[in-house]
Amino acid sequence: MTSESTSARPYRSSLRAQQAEHTRMLIARAARERFVAQGWSGTTVRSVAESAGVSEATVYATFGNKSGLAIALIDSADSQADIARVSAELEAGAGDPAAQLRAMVGFDRRLFELSGDVIRIILEGRRQNDALDSAYREGRGRGDAIRREVFGSWPATTWRSGVDTTRALDIFAVMCSFETFDILRRERDWDADRIESWWYSTLCELLFRPPS
Repeated sequence: MTSESTSARPYRSSLRAQQAEHTRMLIARAARERFVAQGWSGTTVRSVAESAGVSEATVYATFGNKSGLAIALIDSADSQADIARVSAELEAGAGDPAAQLRAMVGFDRRLFELSGDVIRIILEGRRQNDALDSAYREGRGRGDAIRREVFGSWPATTWRSGVDTTRALDIFAVMCSFETFDILRRERDWDADRIESWWYSTLCELLFRPPS
């Protein structure tokens, strides 16, 4: 075995992974477009495949079935909100709880602002549709997992009296919810900047130990 053939394997493997991720996102964006335009019941795997420019077999291989496409909605929303950006911001803010909190709040603002159409489909349909309910739980689970890891990295001296990681997750979930964002935007006429600023300042008060 030559050194060239050995070194080529990781390259080909990386290339295949990139191609697979690209295909996944093509399908996710197409699924989003179809579901928003046609609704859940009016969307077929074939129509998603045609919109994505791939075969039905590729859609099935990537997401399993139509129910699996509900997860594509979550993937699309995360991509639209720039999951890579928040990951970089969290890494850059390691050791600085305020900076990491700002990054998480900013991500949720982008998620709700840019993908509100998708989130409404999931919220409105999840009580009657198991696939949409699973997608909702998947999305919430992803967010909770990231926040749990970040909150767990903060020293105990960060927290206001009576607050720990579990309590902080509950507070964040109530404050930074799509329902809250939607009420403030559509009923109270707040813009997204104002909501993000209010979320951040209020969470700082609720979570962080006051300066001595």
